[in-house]
Amino acid sequence: MTAAPPAPQIGAHGLVFTGEFDEEGLVTAASGAQQAGFGLLELPLADPYGADGALVGRMVRDHGLSLTASLGLTSENDVTSEDPQTVRRGTDLLLRAVDVIAEAGGEHLCGVLHSAMQKYMIPASEQGRANSARALAEVAEHAAAAGIPVSLEIVNRYESNLINTARDALTHLELIDHPNVHLHLDTYHMNIEESDMASPVLEAGDALRYVHIGESHRGYLGTGSVDFGTFYRALQRIGYSGPIVFESFSSAVVSPALSNTLGVWRNLWEDSADLAAHAQRTIRDSLRAVETLSLH
Repeated sequence: MTAAPPAPQIGAHGLVFTGEFDEEGLVTAASGAQQAGFGLLELPLADPYGADGALVGRMVRDHGLSLTASLGLTSENDVTSEDPQTVRRGTDLLLRAVDVIAEAGGEHLCGVLHSAMQKYMIPASEQGRANSARALAEVAEHAAAAGIPVSLEIVNRYESNLINTARDALTHLELIDHPNVHLHLDTYHMNIEESDMASPVLEAGDALRYVHIGESHRGYLGTGSVDFGTFYRALQRIGYSGPIVFESFSSAVVSPALSNTLGVWRNLWEDSADLAAHAQRTIRDSLRAVETLSLH
């Protein structure tokens, strides 16, 4: 009899709890995730050069949590740029992020690592695609030596011009051609760009190593238009066992600058603790529900 795959790790994004990640902010994020019942914290690495990996690791371990980290590149370090210096800055930033995660005892690097996280006014160029692929292959090799998987977040057309669907991402993986680069699906972005919530999961298959759970309006789960039932059933079909991380944003927590970048023009929540506890229960209940399909 074939053994069942391990259960996915259920986590929360740090920005659910705080917009600052100094020592006090780390305690706020870690304690918030712990109290809500999550087993994993995803740390947004806005400034890898200023991050103290040892401190991060200690704060997270003190709260009994696993750790992953994410980031989004900017125009200053966009690896799809046709300027070699800009590409180098982006590559070096990602290499530094890997080192911080390794020092912290983290388990994954994900996010918009393949381009800047911004609205582009033109399509990606072939040179830009090639530059991104070369940079990510270098980062993947460095991360592999540290035992850290790298996953590329598939985001909507307003946050990247390179990868907007799972099919786009699979094509880019072929160009990168490194076994340590994987896919990161996000239900918020899927709801905008994909034709349905199952096909991308099934097409990604073993390449899918990271998942963000977010509602269509980034508020309370179950109050928007995302077809979570179909999505969870697809995860069950491929035997997905990676991180499943809740992500939601409110300017009650996130800084004004990041709120503007993310387009948080209205707040759908103000109480992080209530939001997070609800999300944790909802995700666990959904996963349990799809487990019972084998009994039908």
